[in-house]
Amino acid sequence: MPAIFIHGVPDTHRVWDAVRRHLTRTDVEAWDLPGFGAVRPNGFGSTKEEYVDWLIDRLERIGEPVDLVGHDWGCIFTARVASVRPDLVRTWAGGNGPISSRYVWHPLARIWQDQTEGDRFMAELEPTSFAADLVVGFDVPPESANEMVRHVDESMKDSILRLYRSAVTMGAEWEPALANVSAPCLVFWGALDPACQIEFGRQLAANIRASRIEEIDCNHWTVLQRPADVAAALETHWASNADR
Repeated sequence: MPAIFIHGVPDTHRVWDAVRRHLTRTDVEAWDLPGFGAVRPNGFGSTKEEYVDWLIDRLERIGEPVDLVGHDWGCIFTARVASVRPDLVRTWAGGNGPISSRYVWHPLARIWQDQTEGDRFMAELEPTSFAADLVVGFDVPPESANEMVRHVDESMKDSILRLYRSAVTMGAEWEPALANVSAPCLVFWGALDPACQIEFGRQLAANIRASRIEEIDCNHWTVLQRPADVAAALETHWASNADR
């Protein structure tokens, strides 16, 4: 049974490269979400529900439960899958993606959710400046930030706007179903994240009855700042549930 890694925003599968280099297992796949390095299917509207449905469809094709891992929106999407299709998930791990009715969207998210301001932001987005903002605001390593923004094309910009506009009340909509998660769970969270505060990592861990929460001394992008720590936590998690 493979491990499937799902990225967040504004990322692609590449965000997992450093973590994967620290893993001993080789049956690992990191998928690109539609509009984020992968072509959007005809009629795909990039809403939160469509991304979850897309994930479910791909996971069903594997034919057995998987070790599902997500960061940022990948955390949100995979937790949703684990709550509505627990039969597809052997174990779950995720971080820095809050699912809470109490969560207030961070300032950039609120810009993207506004029709006028969001469209203006994307039209005026300048890669070098955006990369610098990621370094200063989120401690993303400069090389990683430059690589990240290099893949922010028009499809990704449009997908981001559509996703965030579909998700204004995501926390209130999706939080209740977290009680249905049955897979063993690990939460790993950058404790210094200003956009997705640690309290929401702790709340998520409680809501899904996680066996462990790894609070990592870094910012939002744990998978870029502390990939060895994330990999070690994942391998401990998988090993402790090897008999499932």
